[in-house]
Amino acid sequence: MSADQRHRNNLIPREAHPDGFSRRLIYFPIVHTPADMGALKESVARATLEKMGRAGLSRKSAAVEEIWTDIERVIDVLALSFDRVRLYQDGLPVCGREAEIVTEMAQAGSRNHQLLLRLMAQGAILMGTESGDLLVQEYEAAKQSLRGRSPRAVGVAAQRQALSDALLKRRDQFIAGRINDTLKDGETGILFLGMLHALEGYLHPDIQVIYPFHRPR
Repeated sequence: MSADQRHRNNLIPREAHPDGFSRRLIYFPIVHTPADMGALKESVARATLEKMGRAGLSRKSAAVEEIWTDIERVIDVLALSFDRVRLYQDGLPVCGREAEIVTEMAQAGSRNHQLLLRLMAQGAILMGTESGDLLVQEYEAAKQSLRGRSPRAVGVAAQRQALSDALLKRRDQFIAGRINDTLKDGETGILFLGMLHALEGYLHPDIQVIYPFHRPR
């Protein structure tokens, strides 16, 4: 184990919860792989290829794979009682089909969802995390962005960015509310969430937030 890995491990307290906190959340900012993109997979890959070229795309893919390897290594050394762990996942709606969705994504090659299945097999509880309505809005916005060229007018670009930021904020508020309402005293949540999100201002103060790598944004 490297010195960096030992440092990360020391950041994560074991089962005891420190004074002032009744719950804790282990927060992993993540980068999505192509397998996570679902119906947008080909469009995202094409746009990335146009922007970065084949060499750049290859470097990015290797870097993302390394991030997931690091996440898996950190989780493997956590001393957790998985029957007191809840899993919260970027893009997973509250819908009653959470386990089915995760299984389908894992079979499509998503390392993120494969890891979720492994943790579930150890007793962790999978939680629907996002608003289905907000995810549909996000999907439609992403599809429109990928389909069209970047707007030339500064005002149009600024308006599009403002709408995107507002939607991201609403998603963050919903996700935080979901964690606040479902993570029980004495439990640990593990959150996998894209790097552009920022939840901490919306989480209840009795939740200790732990970042094994770094804070998002």
